[in-house]
Amino acid sequence: MIQAKVHELTAPLSTGQLWILPYPYGNSIGNLILHLTGNLNNYIGTQIAGTGYIRHRDLEFSDSGKPKDELLRNFDRAIETVVSTLAKQSDDDWAAPYSAELESEAKNRFNAFFALRRPRLPSRRPNHLLAKGIGSANQGHKRVNDGSYAWPLAVISVR
Repeated sequence: MIQAKVHELTAPLSTGQLWILPYPYGNSIGNLILHLTGNLNNYIGTQIAGTGYIRHRDLEFSDSGKPKDELLRNFDRAIETVVSTLAKQSDDDWAAPYSAELESEAKNRFNAFFALRRPRLPSRRPNHLLAKGIGSANQGHKRVNDGSYAWPLAVISVR
């Protein structure tokens, strides 16, 4: 779902256009794809699938030179890792403990896949261009009691 949408939205853009900042303090579409790729590779790939991926989170927001085809190929690989890891989970695997830096709320693998949470934003505006391009920032999630949102990762990982 998100994989096809990312490809659709980036198809008419050149590599240079992917790296344009929408405003001085904003993130480019390229950086948002890097960040999503890093999240998936880290939280699912490394923590559950044991891929050995080493995340360089700061580069996700500062890198601005990857060619478009390489950027999308890496994103596609991350999605494939998530989908294949999801398919390999047994009933017992879902209850296995889960912990990752910056993700203290997901206590087991089920929560890591299906209840990834994002903190409440100080603004009601979508926090980046990709959210605006993919759809409303309030689609596909469930509001929980503390004001954060649960985002079903399976929704974004299915083609």
